[in-house]
Amino acid sequence: FHRRLVTSSCSLLIECRPTIPAAMRLSGVSSAATLALAANMVLFRCALAFTTTRAGQAQHINMLIRRSSSTTSTSSLMGRATFLLRPQMADNNEHHPSKGRISRRLKMTAEEGEDGDAAESASTASSSSSSSSSSKFENKNNIDDQIVSCLSGDGGVKVTACTVRNLVNDMMIAHNLTPVPIDALGRAVACTVLASNGMQDEQVFQLTVDGDGPLRGIVAISSGAGEVRGYVGNPGIGDMTLQEAVGKGVIKVVKNHPSWPTPYNGISAIRHSDVDRDVGAYLAESEQRSCALAAGTAVEGILCKAAGGYLVEKLPDCDDATMQAVEQNLANLVKKDGGDTLPTNLLQHGTSPMDICEIILEGLDMEPLQSIKPVAKCQCTEDRLFRALRLLPRAEVDEILEKEEEIEARCQFCGKVYRMSPDQVEAKFLETTGDPSKDEE
Repeated sequence: FHRRLVTSSCSLLIECRPTIPAAMRLSGVSSAATLALAANMVLFRCALAFTTTRAGQAQHINMLIRRSSSTTSTSSLMGRATFLLRPQMADNNEHHPSKGRISRRLKMTAEEGEDGDAAESASTASSSSSSSSSSKFENKNNIDDQIVSCLSGDGGVKVTACTVRNLVNDMMIAHNLTPVPIDALGRAVACTVLASNGMQDEQVFQLTVDGDGPLRGIVAISSGAGEVRGYVGNPGIGDMTLQEAVGKGVIKVVKNHPSWPTPYNGISAIRHSDVDRDVGAYLAESEQRSCALAAGTAVEGILCKAAGGYLVEKLPDCDDATMQAVEQNLANLVKKDGGDTLPTNLLQHGTSPMDICEIILEGLDMEPLQSIKPVAKCQCTEDRLFRALRLLPRAEVDEILEKEEEIEARCQFCGKVYRMSPDQVEAKFLETTGDPSKDEE
């Protein structure tokens, strides 16, 4: 029998295996029970639709406009080296969610400027400490995974860049990925860490690429602190293009925080099937974030040689001169990279995330904001496995126990295997109380 159940963040596959005679095993006779679960209430399996998505969120805005003076951009660079934005956002930013934050920052700057002596002292102190603080942004030859964010001097443009090669290689080993799934998951991970940058540490950003291709979907999750996990539906597909593997479908995003009563759900259509451009279109359509987003990988055999990307966001109060300067700098970055998967050529040649930010914000008095080292961190535990069992009808659990089956569960994010004997399950039922749907003990 088969049973599917969705509760939270860490997706596990549970298989109940009875003791079967050798003759039956040879003939292919077995019994199995499957159970899908996750470890956070808002994180959904990629093949399942969002039940809480409002009809209005499912509507797709088909028209994006590009603000660029460049005439050499190709369609593959749309949204990567040029800005995508909602038409009504082109001239009206007063309702942008970050409007208040930027305005407060500019107000603080103005107040500091009223006191000339204090400003001069602060400038002197900043200059003396700049050499020590800049060391945390260094990443020679991209040895470490890193996420760097910077701001233009006028506060009009934010740039976030990342390299996640080590993370992608670790996921390749954990999931036994072939080249196309490595590329797909690497792009999704890069997009997720870029989009989640600047959120609170406890806040979670989940990206689901729910396409109808043989890849059978991609899930990538990142917290504001840079804790990352992810998987693909089919890790062993053969030689084909990424577009064929992903197929058509929808991009789904869930944002959540422990203090929020309900999560935020967003959705948009898959148009390009190359992950990064589709995520960029989602940010422009569903979240009204005027941005340019690029993410890519360089895979040789089963080794990821480079993985990363950048996100350039137009903030409120950004003037046209700054926009034009950034787009010209993006064009220069494209020339320096010289490849089809921005910015992997630069990353392979030792260009760090900080260097990418400097290229994009050249001539705009760049201010470094933050440097984070992303890490792979899963939330699966044996307690969450048992919580999933408690969500099954007790009669079905008793039926499994009567057959003296071993319950085996494998986390789809990290690959860890959990096993529980019938005696362990029965003992836990006797000592556990509370509502499992509310994560109560």
